[in-house]
Amino acid sequence: MPLEFEKKVADFIKENSLVDTAERVLLAVSGGADSTALLYVMHVLKTENILSSDLVCAHINHQLRGADADVDEDFVTAQARDLKLTITTKKLDVRGFARKNKLSIETAARQMRIETLLNIAKAGNCNSIATAHHKNDNAETVLHRLVRGTGFRGLAGIWPTRLFADDIRFIRPLLSVTRDEIIEYLKKRNLKWRRDHTNADCTYTRNFIRHRLLPALQQDCTGSLVEQLSELAASSRKFYNMVCNCANKAWPQLTDCPANVLKLNLQMFLTHPVPVKVELVRRSLTAIGCGQRDLTRLHFQKILRLAEQNVGGRKIELPAGFVVRREYGNLIFARPETISPHDELIGNSTPLQVPGKTKFGRFLIQAATLEADGNRIEKFKTEENNCIECFDWDKVKLPLTVRSRKAGDRFWPLGLDAEKKIGKFLTAAKVPHHLRRKLLVIEDSEKIIWLWPIRISERTRVTNKTRKILQLQIIDTGQSK
Repeated sequence: MPLEFEKKVADFIKENSLVDTAERVLLAVSGGADSTALLYVMHVLKTENILSSDLVCAHINHQLRGADADVDEDFVTAQARDLKLTITTKKLDVRGFARKNKLSIETAARQMRIETLLNIAKAGNCNSIATAHHKNDNAETVLHRLVRGTGFRGLAGIWPTRLFADDIRFIRPLLSVTRDEIIEYLKKRNLKWRRDHTNADCTYTRNFIRHRLLPALQQDCTGSLVEQLSELAASSRKFYNMVCNCANKAWPQLTDCPANVLKLNLQMFLTHPVPVKVELVRRSLTAIGCGQRDLTRLHFQKILRLAEQNVGGRKIELPAGFVVRREYGNLIFARPETISPHDELIGNSTPLQVPGKTKFGRFLIQAATLEADGNRIEKFKTEENNCIECFDWDKVKLPLTVRSRKAGDRFWPLGLDAEKKIGKFLTAAKVPHHLRRKLLVIEDSEKIIWLWPIRISERTRVTNKTRKILQLQIIDTGQSK
C-alpha cells in the first residue's frame, strides 16, 4: 500500500497532468537522495497501477568527482536493474566544454545535461523526462532570481512541467514535497543513496543560497520560508498564465517577422499594461533566438523606456550581440549582425563595363544602352523592379563606378528640388536600418546617379527629350566569388 509521501506525489502528478499523455517517462537519476526518491516513488506508483506510463532511467556522469562519479554510476545502474528498469548512462566532459565555451562549471553541466537527456529521451521514444526538483529547490531558485533581479515570471520559480525540443517535456513530480520529507521517505523505505561532497561547496551559487542565505533568512521568519516561497511561486505562475492569455491575443496583430528581425508595432504595444508588455518583449527576444539566461530586469526596463520615448534611431545592445532599436513606429528586435555583403567591399570601388557585366562582391551589375522612343520611355518609367533603372545617356559622364556608401556622400534624389546628404535623405525617407546596410552607390565622373536600391538621381532621369538610354540592372547573386 502506498505511503503518504507517495500519495502526495501521485496527487500532484494528477493535479498538474504531468503524465496524462506520456507513454514513456525517462527518469533522470543521479544517485543522490532526491533522484533516488524519484526513482522509487515513480516505480511504486507504476506497480500500484496509479501510473500507466512505462518507466526508463538515465544517468549522466559529469566526470567532475573522479572515482566517486564512477561509483555513482554503478550505484544507479544497480538500482535500476533491481527494479527491472532499462537504464542508459552517458559520460560528459563538462570541464572541457566549460573551458571551450567560457562557461562556469555549473552552467556547462546544466547545458550538457539537458541536451543529453533530450537526446536519450528522443532515442528511447520518451514523451517526458522526470527530474527530482522539490520545494527547497524551488525556494532556492526564487531567491537566486531575486538576487540577480527578476520580474513576476522569474518569481514563478520552477514550473511543474516545461516543454522543450521535439515536444519532449521536463516534469517535476516531487515539486510538492520538501527535502526533509524526501529524507524521511527514504528512511521509511530503508533506501540508500549517494552523497555528493561538492554539494557543500559554497563557492557554487546554488550551494551558498542553500546552506547560508536560506537558513539566515529563515531565522527571521515565522513559519517555513520554503513553504512561503513555494506559495509565492504558485501565485506568480497563476498571474503569469493570465498575462500569457492577454499576450496570446495581442501577439498576432502587433508583430511582423521579416528576415532576421522582428517588428513590434509600438502604437498597439503601448496600449497594454506593463506585465503584458514585458511578456511581449520576452516573446520577441525568444523569437529571434535571444536566450534569457543573461538578461536581467534592467534590460527589460531599458527596452520599455525605449518603447515609450518618441525618438527614432536609438538602440539597446543586449548580451551576445542582440539589439533592440526604435524605428519609425516599430520596436525592432534584431539578431547579432553577421558580415554584411558590403563589409568586404567597404573602401573599394570598381569600374563598370558599359555595355557589359561587372562583378562587385556578390553583386552582378549589367549595363546596356538602348535607343529611346516614346513607348520605351514610358515602359521604363513604370518599371516596378527596383533592381532595374534607366538613365538619360547624355546626362551621364563616363566612366561609371560602383562602391559602398561613405560618410559625406551627397546626391540629388529623384523628385526633390535640391541635392542632399544621403544620411539626411535616408532619415527623411524613413528608410529602415536593415535596408541602409544594403546600399550601393553608382556614380559617374561627377555625381551619384543611383543609390541602390532606394532611388536614382533627378539629374539623370529619363524624359520625353531623352534620345538614348542607359539601363542598369543589379542582381544579388548571393555569392561573393
